[in-house]
Amino acid sequence: MTKTITRRDAPLVGAYRPEGDKSLSHRALLFAALAEGESVIRRFLVGGVTRAMLRCLRQLGVRWELDEEAHLLRVRGVGLRGFAPPAEPLDCGNSATTLRLLAGAVAAAGVPCVLTGSEGLRKRPMDRIVEPLRLMGADVRAEDGRAPLTFRPAPLHALAYALPVASAQVKSCLLLAALAADGPCAISEPGPSRDHTERMLAAMGASIRPLDPPAHGAVALPLAAPLRPLDVELPGDISSAAFLLVAATILPGSDFTLSRIGVNPTRTGILDALRAMGASIDALDAGVLAGEPVADLRVRAAALAGTEVRGELVVRMIDEFPAFMVAAACARGETVVRDAAELRAKESDRIAGMAAALRALGVDVEEYPDGFRIRGTGRIPGGAELDARGDHRVAMSLALAALVAERPVTIRGFDILSESFPEFPRVLAL
Repeated sequence: MTKTITRRDAPLVGAYRPEGDKSLSHRALLFAALAEGESVIRRFLVGGVTRAMLRCLRQLGVRWELDEEAHLLRVRGVGLRGFAPPAEPLDCGNSATTLRLLAGAVAAAGVPCVLTGSEGLRKRPMDRIVEPLRLMGADVRAEDGRAPLTFRPAPLHALAYALPVASAQVKSCLLLAALAADGPCAISEPGPSRDHTERMLAAMGASIRPLDPPAHGAVALPLAAPLRPLDVELPGDISSAAFLLVAATILPGSDFTLSRIGVNPTRTGILDALRAMGASIDALDAGVLAGEPVADLRVRAAALAGTEVRGELVVRMIDEFPAFMVAAACARGETVVRDAAELRAKESDRIAGMAAALRALGVDVEEYPDGFRIRGTGRIPGGAELDARGDHRVAMSLALAALVAERPVTIRGFDILSESFPEFPRVLAL
């Protein structure tokens, strides 16, 4: 789908409550399948990426019922070792989260299967899960370090493993496999990554504890009793909310509130970065949903100035950089990001893709191997035809740029945004 977007002169006002967090929706669905008994998940995100997980679990013999209008999901868990061998390869679509989390689950279940996906997903690196799984004893084969991944049943063993790069997906894969190992598995990271898996598995009865001595990561013990089913309401997705936070910041006169957004500190780097630029974002009415901290985020239009982002802050906002790059383009002054090489291994090379798109729109962008420099002037000239590159976050970020561009912007492949935020066009009246 090709979409042409013209400058929006009206502010963004009112309130909106996004559906459930994508990362939490993935985990709640999969962990419910590994539990024994029926789980109920409210505000489940219905999108392309979660549909991939739903399809794969059905192939593995898991029964579920989804009320799409109510975003209500019921899952009948089969237990840690209850997956049935699928008749065909499991197609994870464009969802790396589905593939990486399922890899840990099928290794624990001891079920023979093949995990594959879209052409784009098959290009993404999988050695980061394959190598430590093999060290645990998993019988897994990859094609040049990429999907398809072929699993055969094999006993799993205790492991102490240091991730070379902080990654919630890799850590979660290994923690899931650890539930069926013959001893403790200690997974350490060089920095913080989101801890949704640790929180949710612990709430379901798994023994997940901090590293000793204290460090980033966790220790998982073999499962001593079946995982308890879930009955949860999921927080709103801060990664989706980030696009609306940026929109309300750069559209003059805006005053917009996002309700019940997950503000887990491992995910709030985008708030810190935008505030450092001068954004007006207030967190109100704090609470807890599904064991995760939540708050209402009120954002008002503000003039932005350039800033610098590096180190641990990068990991805490890794999925929000495409939207952040639009904010940097609208700011005055230089914004510099380093230590973000991981952005080149997402659904697309997000540094190259966003840099090329912004340059086509008249923005001064310089790429680095691990980041970029944007020299913002407070305006985006626009007037270009751009490609979303099969990346949902790039598609939405280009739409944000179009909202303030001086000339119309055309985006090819715009509909890919339905992977994670199907309501985005409606909320912004695109």
